[in-house]
Amino acid sequence: MVQVEEPSVRQEAPAPPQAVSTWSGPAREQAVQRMFTAIAGVYDLNNTLLSFGLHYRWKKIAASFVTPVDQGTALDVGSGTADLALLVEPRMGAQGRVVASDLNYAMLAEGLKKVAGKGRANAITCLQASAEHLGFADNTFDAVTTGFCMRNVGNLPQAVSEIRRVMKPGGRFVCLEFSRPVFGWLRALYDWYSFTLLPWVGTKVARDRTGVYEYLPASIRTFPDQERLCQILRTAGFQHVEYRNLTGGIVAIHVAIK
Repeated sequence: MVQVEEPSVRQEAPAPPQAVSTWSGPAREQAVQRMFTAIAGVYDLNNTLLSFGLHYRWKKIAASFVTPVDQGTALDVGSGTADLALLVEPRMGAQGRVVASDLNYAMLAEGLKKVAGKGRANAITCLQASAEHLGFADNTFDAVTTGFCMRNVGNLPQAVSEIRRVMKPGGRFVCLEFSRPVFGWLRALYDWYSFTLLPWVGTKVARDRTGVYEYLPASIRTFPDQERLCQILRTAGFQHVEYRNLTGGIVAIHVAIK
């Protein structure tokens, strides 16, 4: 049965956080969770509008890096509205299972509705969990994926180490995340879009008052670039770490093997 565990404390919409992209640890985590709670109901629509629909293609490509496994088990960390979990599920075989985990209850509830609506409730379990404390036994999953989650965690090295811990030896970690555009002109254009147009759209179209559409581009700016993320993955013990740039490096897919 697909289930979402109720949070112990009801989350309230806050005043906009200040410079949350530079925070770490619990303060960052709590602020991020409050922001995503506020926009959960329009998250998919806004993603489509703000990425010009490209996020669907990025997620499909990321899922294609997951090695097909007969009766496999996969974990999608920071699954949110479960798009990536739904794409990974067919690659786990007819009797396979996917756990879609996310710390944010409101986002995961949207994912639960999507999973049920597509008739995949028998194959995908939605579970509330922190990326830094996943709560699964060592060597549980054949594959772990994450899409646009890693830059939101409070402690990135800890989250990466925790992901590696729950993977089976030989398992593949696929991380889809915003990164650093490889061309100077594209970086300039992307900065204008991120720091000028995106917050304006978030305020005028999405009617966001939490500051999430100011936080998102700032979080991208402070997140490790392609090579630095490779180093973090290797330090955590992953081997055969590689990445592929998409859309000129606006996003990158990192693939690492335990």
